[in-house]
Amino acid sequence: MTTVTTEPIPGQKPGTSGLRKKTHVFMQRHYLENFVQAIFDAIGGAGGKTFVVGGDGRYFNDRACQVILRMAAANGAAKCFVGQGGILSTPAASHLIRRNGTDGGIILSASHNPGGPDEDFGIKFNTPNGGPAPESVTSKMHAAANEMREYRILEDHDVDLSRAGPAQVGDMAVEVVDPVADYADLMETLFDFDAIRAMISGGFRIRFDAMCAVTGPYAVEILENRLGAPGGTVVNRQPLPDFGGMHPDPNPVWAKMLMDEMWGANAPDFGAASDGDGDRNMILGRETYVSPSDSLAVIAANAHLAPGYAAGLKGVARSMPTSGAVDRVAQAKGLECFETPTGWKFFGNLMDAGRVSLCGEESFGTGSDHVREKDGLWAVLMWLNILAARGQGVAEVLASHFAQYGRNYYSRHDFEGLEVEKAEAMLGKLAAKLEDLPGKEFEGLEVTTADIFAYTDPVDGSVAEGQGFRIIFLDGSRIVMRLSGTGTSGATLRLYLERYMPGPDGLDRDPQDALGPVIRAADEIAGIAAHLDRTTPDVVT
Repeated sequence: MTTVTTEPIPGQKPGTSGLRKKTHVFMQRHYLENFVQAIFDAIGGAGGKTFVVGGDGRYFNDRACQVILRMAAANGAAKCFVGQGGILSTPAASHLIRRNGTDGGIILSASHNPGGPDEDFGIKFNTPNGGPAPESVTSKMHAAANEMREYRILEDHDVDLSRAGPAQVGDMAVEVVDPVADYADLMETLFDFDAIRAMISGGFRIRFDAMCAVTGPYAVEILENRLGAPGGTVVNRQPLPDFGGMHPDPNPVWAKMLMDEMWGANAPDFGAASDGDGDRNMILGRETYVSPSDSLAVIAANAHLAPGYAAGLKGVARSMPTSGAVDRVAQAKGLECFETPTGWKFFGNLMDAGRVSLCGEESFGTGSDHVREKDGLWAVLMWLNILAARGQGVAEVLASHFAQYGRNYYSRHDFEGLEVEKAEAMLGKLAAKLEDLPGKEFEGLEVTTADIFAYTDPVDGSVAEGQGFRIIFLDGSRIVMRLSGTGTSGATLRLYLERYMPGPDGLDRDPQDALGPVIRAADEIAGIAAHLDRTTPDVVT
């Protein structure tokens, strides 16, 4: 064991989903080691504890796993479970933490951000419930990093991660585990694999784009090997350190190949994609795009069709920027419905307390209380279960849902790579005039509420303030704005736009057309074009 003298490195402050920086930053001398030591120090040390270690396979993932294992051993950990090849999807890691009753896990991922030596890398700690560390823990990590003077590491040979089985690092036991098997077994307990298998054998065609990211092996095992989909159903199936040069974000812009296929002449019946670490999803039907907000609402309305949820949902929760479509389902079904800040960690308390069993974010994240992370492949299987049980296609299910509940037209506009000062100045001016907005009219829409969202956790009473700007209109339309905390350079302004139409007319319009008045109102109120020198967003979802 070696104790290495070091000093604090600026900028080691975890954000919404851990610490994310450019890969070359993490590869600097002491950088990764300092933050790993800060994790151990923040949780009261690693002595006698057991952890899960793994990541999405992006560049530097393999080396980082070896460093973490040797540091865990030097800090006195009793055992580490590590994914074969250093690979674990984020939901699979959450499941392993919970299944084995470990003291938490260290997950290496920058989620949907690009990978490679010149791209992004990330690291986060998940607590014993399997969910992302809450702010009370990440603040301790930041404090420990700011006071770092030394770290402990064992000088030893690398662990052979290519084969599953036991290994040893100093006095610490290591178990190299199949990263897929336990997760796939869990999915079989939740969904009607027989019904889905019968639907597929009857000619139902699927295309799953793994985007050269971590979900490829999971999708191959479940969709092709266990459910009988033809070989080649899963494309871009091999996880690559640079994701094959792709941007592994499952949305209509970055998953264009899949979008083109689903709108092609011989389109499959169902399409889906997942992201870098496997926790996000995009759902498509033939010539049909399902917004994440609508997907959450459809799942809430139909979850009882899956065996694991036949008894009904305990409650539902959504992030504040996510549309209110699921609220209408919850009201109709008499379920509790919670509005939380963005970040899956806010759902953890509600799930642990038995208040909710389904959660979702507009940023292509959906999941349930089977783990404490969003889960892309879980959402895909839930949709396949719903389609098999109803005997309908994606477009038919959506049309039926809108006819019953009305439609919350919804879109997110991302303005990326902004100068931080300009973005913050724009929001500062908006904050100064919020109290004067109620009663005013923009594009025929009257403002009833304008505020900065704050959340009081109903379980532990903790308060999260400054969670995004909300402008709510008399007809239920909404504008939400916030700066994203998941990037590694510049600022990203996320603009969320929503307009409700109860039907029966107006339920099949183009979303951008239906949202036209709300889009123009947002620019008029916040002065987006004037402040940011941008007239169009970089990404529209």
